[in-house]
Amino acid sequence: MPELITGNLVDGRYRVLSRIGAGGMADVYLAEDEQLGRRVALKLLHRRFAEDPGFVERFRREARAAAGLAHPHVVGVYDRGAHDGTYYIAMEYLPGRSLKQLIRQEAPLEPVRAIDLALQILKAARFAHRHGVIHRDLKPQNVIVDDSGYAKVTDFGIARAGASDMTETGSIMGTAQYLSPEQAQGLPVGPASDIYSIGVILYEMLTGRVPFEADSPVSIALRHVSEAPVPPSRLNPRIPPALEQAVLWALNKDPADRPADADDLIAALERIRESILRGDETEPTARIPAAAAVPGMAGEGAGDRPPAAAALAAPLPGGEPPGHDGGPPAVERRRRRWPWVATALLLLAIGAAVAAILLTSATTVSVPNVVGRNVQVAEGLLQSRDLIGRPVYQTSSAPKNQVIRQQPSAKARVHPGATVTLYVSSGPGNVTVPSVVGLTRDKALQVLERDHLNVLSVQPRHSATVAVGDAVGTDPPAGKSVQRGTLVTLFVSSGPAKIAVPDVIGSSQQAATQRLTAAGFQVAPSTHSSAVVPAGDVISTNPPPGALALPHSTVMLVVSSGPPTAPVPNTVGETAAQARSRLQGDGFVVTEQARPVSKRKLAGRVLAQSPASGLLRKGARVTIVVGAYRPPKHPKGASGGGTTPTTTSTTGTSAAPTTTTPGHP
Repeated sequence: MPELITGNLVDGRYRVLSRIGAGGMADVYLAEDEQLGRRVALKLLHRRFAEDPGFVERFRREARAAAGLAHPHVVGVYDRGAHDGTYYIAMEYLPGRSLKQLIRQEAPLEPVRAIDLALQILKAARFAHRHGVIHRDLKPQNVIVDDSGYAKVTDFGIARAGASDMTETGSIMGTAQYLSPEQAQGLPVGPASDIYSIGVILYEMLTGRVPFEADSPVSIALRHVSEAPVPPSRLNPRIPPALEQAVLWALNKDPADRPADADDLIAALERIRESILRGDETEPTARIPAAAAVPGMAGEGAGDRPPAAAALAAPLPGGEPPGHDGGPPAVERRRRRWPWVATALLLLAIGAAVAAILLTSATTVSVPNVVGRNVQVAEGLLQSRDLIGRPVYQTSSAPKNQVIRQQPSAKARVHPGATVTLYVSSGPGNVTVPSVVGLTRDKALQVLERDHLNVLSVQPRHSATVAVGDAVGTDPPAGKSVQRGTLVTLFVSSGPAKIAVPDVIGSSQQAATQRLTAAGFQVAPSTHSSAVVPAGDVISTNPPPGALALPHSTVMLVVSSGPPTAPVPNTVGETAAQARSRLQGDGFVVTEQARPVSKRKLAGRVLAQSPASGLLRKGARVTIVVGAYRPPKHPKGASGGGTTPTTTSTTGTSAAPTTTTPGHP
């Protein structure tokens, strides 16, 4: 597909303003939505992908899923369609820079700042995961950050059809530095895969580099699968230990060893952030699972040895004291016996420990993990282990009757008949839907999220009072009491609804004006001559009848002024031929009347005309009086008598004039 240039119109709606950037899957342009008058980022799929039906179907499916993700930290998807043999997505346009640009310019970031950005990305991922959408290509290039530090994630749901997939031959496409180990191996992905990618992003923000680099994407992928990352504190000693543990927790190879979901990592990062702000940078790491201790973290020397061995090594003699030159044989024998004594003591200690374990295991049972299960199922599992479940209900965002925590924890050993406290969700509780009318789209989304409501979709709705793009309401409506986490539809203004222009053609100007005004339009009349439409009646309107127009817009009303007119030229004194030519040329019908004159110079000249001047409808009759010479009468011998009559002839615009002049031969 040739590159679009400024001014190109995509799908009859989006006017291209400039090129923003390009990727392996698509090019991105800044465009103006001419229907809604807003700027959008227009992503056009490369033609080589557009020619693959399977790829296009995934692209469409994921675009539909992404369009339903309305969240303050997710870039909105407005529209999708086809253009010039390929496909496009119209997305929210965000001025700012990518997180990748920010990292290149400012890394390593301060821990609190890095945590704040990571939390925003995690909240976007959490919202998507709850709606069944896995990003699959989270990386700093897909995060836009404005000047105030507000972050939005783009390409949600679209990545599956693009950069993070494996090809049929097993080669890796896209940015391998952020792929989870399971993605690198072509295995199924889930929320934990996005968590891993966010862990890489956090690592990069804190250190200025990604955990793994190599000469090729395949080599990088192999390192994700098989190698432990360098602990970030070795690259940036200012990273607090608890924060380092959280990063490495997210970077565990096995998805089961990572945070269970985005909420787990959010909670850990929020605690660490609070600890840093209090000035306590030694936040205990016990709240982070032991699996976070990624191999390769421990230091060298005694710290690498098993704790029991290190403890036993401390008191045992390891050689002669400084300056010792030898001693009595008894002393030497005691010295030689120490290793045997130590070994015997160690074996006795191990035997005692094994015996204690065997004795204990014979009289205790292991507590099963029931977190995430229905409370009735959990109680049944506990009962099968001779344990008693005691439910304690509390408000939670988890589904109703789901176990959200247990005490003692899973795998703890307790005596048969012991009680296990089950903390069970009683549901999210109720909240009142807030009013968001008049707020910007993003602000309305923030308010709804703050009140623990999930926005299912953002839909346009006509409004004559709210600016285009601002919120006009919700479903359920404001003021209604609903459960926390309820799905809400947000309506944003698409401007006033257009109305049809009434048909007033043929009506009088007064009647047409009254009808258009009653329909909500302004009226601007003008006149035009017409030989068909009577004067004062409407000839046409602009917009035409039935066309849709905005309320209070102006309708041009064209009113007939009757047939066309022209000024009547004064032809008195001209010859009859000249007068006829002028009058007929102006569209009039000429009638001639003869009048006797006794002077030869007046013969054939126009003596008078009617009308003599003014405006006259074309085709009307103009009468001219033309002099006809009559010799004067002789006093004697005159014959005949009486008055010479005046003769009239009519000349039209197409007939030759004739003049009848009675008199002597």
